[in-house]
Amino acid sequence: CTQLAKSVKEAFGRIDVLVNNAGMSIDQLITFAKPGDFDQILNVNLKSVFNLTKAVSRFMIKQKSGSIINLTSVVGHTGNGGQSMYAASKGAITAFTKSIAVDLAGFGIRANCVAPGFIKTDMTESLSDEVKDAISAKIPLKRLGSAEEVANCVAFLASSEASYITGSTLHVNGGMYTS
Repeated sequence: CTQLAKSVKEAFGRIDVLVNNAGMSIDQLITFAKPGDFDQILNVNLKSVFNLTKAVSRFMIKQKSGSIINLTSVVGHTGNGGQSMYAASKGAITAFTKSIAVDLAGFGIRANCVAPGFIKTDMTESLSDEVKDAISAKIPLKRLGSAEEVANCVAFLASSEASYITGSTLHVNGGMYTS
C-alpha cells in the first residue's frame, strides 16, 4: 500500500481523495465457519482499508487536505442472518472511519462512509427473480439501487460541497435501514 500511495503521489503530484471499496463475504452460520474464513474476510474488508488509509493519509497530512471515503454496507449497521463475519467487518469500518475522522480533522482531512443496501451488481443479477422481488418488497422504495446512485454519493462526499461533513455515514439503501 505504501508503494501504491507513493506511485500515485508521484504520478499526480498529490492525493486528494481515497475511496476504499473492497468487499467479500462467506455467507454461513457462524457455527459452520471454517478456520481462516473470518481472517480472510477481515483481510479483504478491513485490513486493506486500514493499510491503504494509513499509507495515503501521510500524504494528505503533508498537504493539509483530503477526503477518505470508505464503502461499508447496510449489513454492517443492521446485521443479517448468515452474514455475521461480513457484518462485523463492515461495522468495524464504520467505527474505524469515525475514529480517523477525529484523528485527521485537524489536518483538514475528512473521513466518511457510504453504506449501500442492495445494489444491482453481477452478484444480485445472479439471484432468481423471486429472490430479487422478495428483497425489493422489503425496501420502502421497492427496488434495488444502482451503482451510479452509490457513485454519485461518493462523488458528493469527495467534493467541496461536503466540506463540513466528516465522521458520517451516508446510507444508500432506498429506506431499507429505516424499516
